[in-house]
Amino acid sequence: MARWLPPLLLAAGLAFVGSAPAVPQGRPVAAADGAAMPAALVANQVRIDGAGRLVASGAVEVFYKGSTLRATEITFDRAKDQLQITGPMVLVDGENTILIASMAELSADLTEGILTSARLVLNRQLQMAASSVERTAGRYTQLENVVASSCKVCAGNPTPLWEIRAQRVTHDQVEQQIFFDSATFRLAGVPVMYFPRLRMPDPTLKRATGVLMPQIRTTSGLGTGIKLPYFITLGPHRDLTLTPYLSSKSGRSLEMRYRQAFATGEVQIDGAVSRDLLLPGVNRHYLKVTGAFDLPRDFKLTFRGEDVSDPAYLLDYGLPAKDRLDSRIEVSRTRRNEYISGRLIGFKSIRSGDVNAFLPSVISDLTFHRRFSGGILGGEAGLKFQTHGHYRSSQSPLDSDGDGFADGRDVRRVSLKLDWRRNVTLPMGIVGSALGEVVADVYDVTQDATFAGSTTRISGAAAVELRWPWMRSGADGHSDLIEPVFQAVWAPTRADTLKNEDSILVEFDESNLFSLNRFPGSDARERGPRLNLGIGYTHMNPDGWTVSAAVGRVFRTLDPAQFSVASGLDGKRSDLLAAVQLTNADGFSLTHRMILASKAKVTKAETRLAYSGETYGLSGSYVWALADASENRPKNTSELAVNGRYVMNESWTAFTEARYDFQANRANKAGMGLRFKNECISMDVSVSRRFTSSTSVKPTTDFGLTIDLIGFGGSALAGPSRTCRR
Repeated sequence: MARWLPPLLLAAGLAFVGSAPAVPQGRPVAAADGAAMPAALVANQVRIDGAGRLVASGAVEVFYKGSTLRATEITFDRAKDQLQITGPMVLVDGENTILIASMAELSADLTEGILTSARLVLNRQLQMAASSVERTAGRYTQLENVVASSCKVCAGNPTPLWEIRAQRVTHDQVEQQIFFDSATFRLAGVPVMYFPRLRMPDPTLKRATGVLMPQIRTTSGLGTGIKLPYFITLGPHRDLTLTPYLSSKSGRSLEMRYRQAFATGEVQIDGAVSRDLLLPGVNRHYLKVTGAFDLPRDFKLTFRGEDVSDPAYLLDYGLPAKDRLDSRIEVSRTRRNEYISGRLIGFKSIRSGDVNAFLPSVISDLTFHRRFSGGILGGEAGLKFQTHGHYRSSQSPLDSDGDGFADGRDVRRVSLKLDWRRNVTLPMGIVGSALGEVVADVYDVTQDATFAGSTTRISGAAAVELRWPWMRSGADGHSDLIEPVFQAVWAPTRADTLKNEDSILVEFDESNLFSLNRFPGSDARERGPRLNLGIGYTHMNPDGWTVSAAVGRVFRTLDPAQFSVASGLDGKRSDLLAAVQLTNADGFSLTHRMILASKAKVTKAETRLAYSGETYGLSGSYVWALADASENRPKNTSELAVNGRYVMNESWTAFTEARYDFQANRANKAGMGLRFKNECISMDVSVSRRFTSSTSVKPTTDFGLTIDLIGFGGSALAGPSRTCRR
């Protein structure tokens, strides 16, 4: 019969044994005055032997200060203040420490003693089996003749993937550190490395100074190299990671990452300094600073700074590849119906052929945007005030590179925009809308021989729009929606005297088919009266899939000569815009849009495919664009990009990526890799090849290998456990 014995104060060595009434198992125990008991015992049988010792046997459980002890039999010697435990026994100390042994002698408070044939389990991951275990002061656990691993071991898999054998191991529960003496690291039972002394964090420690797992990287340019990160804690809110990188082709590099958290934000600095044979005698470097802070009145401060020594450095060392660096600082606030932003941006191009002195290198913007509802006219209105300026470091007022802009052209602009829209429901379910906008700009241009000085511009547009949605619902839950849209737009026809710098690239798609201005920036405004016509169709199925399609076209009274042929908007009649999208509840989506000129000639086309399932995932895109010198595209573009993953089983995952240029008839990039993960190890191996080349970037092949031992502080999350087979 299970029996609770109140009050049993094991910690103080006081045993009260008498005719205590039986209490149902699982019910909390309280002292006579109602206070919570410091210790409790549950057992099938409790007796006092001839020596006056308390003996509990049969499914024994002791609960004391967050620790739980389970054993076959426990003998409490009051004179020695000691517990003799007959196993198998399990001592659960808090949430992260478990001791398993065949027998033990422990102090009454369970903090000191010796356990025989024991195992120590930390964070339910790392297991250490030992011939004996000694607990001291409730803090230190010392193990003799130890085998440590987080791999599952059973009769069918007697040898773990990795293990550490040591003469002695000490676990400091307060500092969360594990110290190994005379340790040998083994892979699949084969000794690989010997350490006279080794210190590692236990699985519960998230941050500790020490060496992180190394990474092996092989490239055709740098050869085979190893990265050995060293993590340094600088207090609870700061840390520094230094990563030496040595490669076989005389590559020497030091990477650095500094992080600091504040009460209102955080800062991170990433950088690297290198010397190699790719650029002999040159110190190569990379630096990136990022940060984000909360300011009063809901404002946010964000900043980013980037610099690199040469165009190929990012690709050579596997850093995030970019061809234009932008450094910026911005203060912004976003509220309902309001957006405020002030930012300063610095650009540096590392594209082959770009001359930074001829490009806008410093840009400043200030934006205030507010939405309003109601008022005299009803509907919804918006007010947007914006200032903009960009600066080129060149002082020449002439266009020496033939891009259409003076090499030193500097621009400052102030703009004020007011827009309004009101919707009304007409008979037969037709939705009618009236909308319009007025924009006032003041420009000041300097260092331009063909256009300099100050100028003002007032532009605008007004439109009437009719939408007639037709909807049908079936008995099985499916529905269909057809919506034809008619929009008549009036806008001035006079030509601008301003040069267009920020609106050269124009995208014609279903998102701006019914826009009053399809130019993305402020320098150009769409001119002339026009009709925007389109029709959309949507089918929603109760099984969870949806298909939608849209076609549209723009008709003009005159050709404003503002758009290129490749844009699809040139002439009195635009090319035909067509788009279709399919999605389902299983994570599949397909989007295709294209612009068709006369005789069904495709001007632009884009197809995107994505699927994410439990077994495999696939994402791909295909882009076709007609050559257009005005969009800096001297030849046709035809490119396919594919990314995929395949889960072979619970532990193995394969992934691949590729980009293929059909115009050049070659791959731009290709790569593949394998990822393995189980309860004790995580491994990534990959190979990739970049085929493109320029005067500063050469084709290169990159091999990568990363191995992480699960079970120590900072390691990856454990994967699925292996299955034991007989």
